[in-house]
Amino acid sequence: MIAVNNLSVQFTGTNLFDHVTFNINDRDRIGLVGKNGAGKSTLLKILCGRQEPESGTIVIASGQTVGYLPQEMVPDTVGTVIDETLTAFSEIDQLEAELNRLTQQIADRTDYESADYARILNRHTDIVEQINLMGGNSRREQAEKILLGLGFRRDDMQRLVAEFSGGWQMRVELAKLLLRKPDFLLLDEPTNHLDIESIQWLENYLSTYLGAVVLVSHDRTFLDNITHRTIEITAGRIYDYKCSYSEYVVQMQERRASQMAQLTAQQRQVAQIEAFIERFRYKATKSKQVQSRIKMLDRMEAIQVDEVSTESIHFSFPPAPHSGKMVVETEHLGKAYGNHQVFDNVDMRILAKSKVAFVGRNGEGKSTMAKIIVGDLRDFTGVYKPGHQVQIGYYAQNQAAMLDGEKTVFQTIDDVAIGDIRPKIRNILGSFLFDSDDIDKKVKVLSGGEKARLALAKLLLVPSNLLVLDEPTNHLDMDSKDILKNALLQYDGTLIIVSHDRDFLQGLTDTLYEFRDGEVHEFKGDIFEFLDYRKLQSLKELDAKKKTDEVKMNPSAGAPAVSSGKESYQQSKEREREMRKRRSAVEKIEQEIAVLEAKIAEQEAVLASGEAQPADFYSGYEALKRQLDERMLDWEVAVEQLDM
Repeated sequence: MIAVNNLSVQFTGTNLFDHVTFNINDRDRIGLVGKNGAGKSTLLKILCGRQEPESGTIVIASGQTVGYLPQEMVPDTVGTVIDETLTAFSEIDQLEAELNRLTQQIADRTDYESADYARILNRHTDIVEQINLMGGNSRREQAEKILLGLGFRRDDMQRLVAEFSGGWQMRVELAKLLLRKPDFLLLDEPTNHLDIESIQWLENYLSTYLGAVVLVSHDRTFLDNITHRTIEITAGRIYDYKCSYSEYVVQMQERRASQMAQLTAQQRQVAQIEAFIERFRYKATKSKQVQSRIKMLDRMEAIQVDEVSTESIHFSFPPAPHSGKMVVETEHLGKAYGNHQVFDNVDMRILAKSKVAFVGRNGEGKSTMAKIIVGDLRDFTGVYKPGHQVQIGYYAQNQAAMLDGEKTVFQTIDDVAIGDIRPKIRNILGSFLFDSDDIDKKVKVLSGGEKARLALAKLLLVPSNLLVLDEPTNHLDMDSKDILKNALLQYDGTLIIVSHDRDFLQGLTDTLYEFRDGEVHEFKGDIFEFLDYRKLQSLKELDAKKKTDEVKMNPSAGAPAVSSGKESYQQSKEREREMRKRRSAVEKIEQEIAVLEAKIAEQEAVLASGEAQPADFYSGYEALKRQLDERMLDWEVAVEQLDM
């Protein structure tokens, strides 16, 4: 357990933490939330010992370890991916070195009956057991399993870490941290450099992790799928909720509504007491009552209302100019970098008003395709036909870094503003949270989030009918992501978006193009429908691989069997029995779904009445909806098995 007692930290005269106390238990799954600058990253650094608090104590149970992954770091490595990852087992390496020394001593000594010889033998046995418990005999297998889960391919293992981008190097650091298996795992925005498949793998891994996990993340779905406890940091205090992020949002809003109601009631009471005091202050017959009420006011503890941040970007895209029906068309399109073929023979047709997402693992060509569409890349094979009268607005993945650091915020916008929009520059910047003090700052001093907002502001200045956005939510907090998503939902042009944020994509796009193994495939549907489909496809691919392996091991297994009538009858009976079992499973799940839907309908009828309900009502309602989603997935799998 980690015990945090009376923790206090100040930053530029403001209390980040003011006598904060809480515990982290051995199997906790905690999401740390709060607005940008609230102190989430600072708290993680204090918990892992990288920063000292001004007052208070952090007590970690004896023998327990803490692992920490920061948002950004510059790894200093010269070896290959697999060799660098294996450094996570340095403790085992030390034990093996000691084991070799002891083995040599045992071989050299002849005092077999001495106490010292017995001590060496016992220590030797203890180290062997410890190495086995730590998985010392399967180090490479463990390392490869985690690297593959985080998106590396087998042929990447022998490449130098320095050949990879900063995001992939961060994956190596994450792999090392997971292999060390600390008792407390502290992760600051771990999904920033991961694609959807790697995020899902990490979710599954953390869900069964034997230690405690504390997360800072702006990915709602990631938090909901892992955490069962949420700690909110606000105005120097913390609030501890025993629930996931989505349930926390409901309870937090109820708490603040309750605080406002209590404050209003207290203010009414204070006004009444003050009116009584003023009215009877000079009447001798009322002096005792007046003094009593004065003391009552002195003793009254003012009700505190949590700070509610009103800062969030608010904007809408300008109306999209008219374009032709076909906006993007490719025929046999291919792109290679040297000997590496990113994708080939891609036929893609995107119609006007479509909302399209490019998904897939990092390095499969999503950003490359975006650059071809906007005209930044021209050395490709095949045909790319931009649509008639298409006007493109482009947000590159590194758009914030492409801003001129020597220009001021105002100059950055003024350079691209034309016509009637120029007098509105200050208003536009204000809607993106740049006040009068910010507009004269140079871009180079802005934070990553501020640069991202400035780059988004530039998109508003030139009307477009095709928006191509490559990872636009990087560095945006949850409120800002919601505002951007709402603006994109209202946008009346064509949208192409590259993103790994499942919550952001849900309901925003109607078509997906999956980039995978050099091919690009179209999928009609929502991101979660696609992920369910991909899960089923993976199961089918795995089953097909098993059958292929069986045929390779036993060629006769793939040949038609020549069986007697009795054998055919037995096989037929077995198939019928299996089909009955599968039909029964489908029917059982359908009955459970019907019960859940009935319960949800009852609770929705209560919600429709508009009457306030206790907190456990809302948490129960959300739990029922989650159960329904889970059973619907089970039903789809069961039906798929029935049709096989």
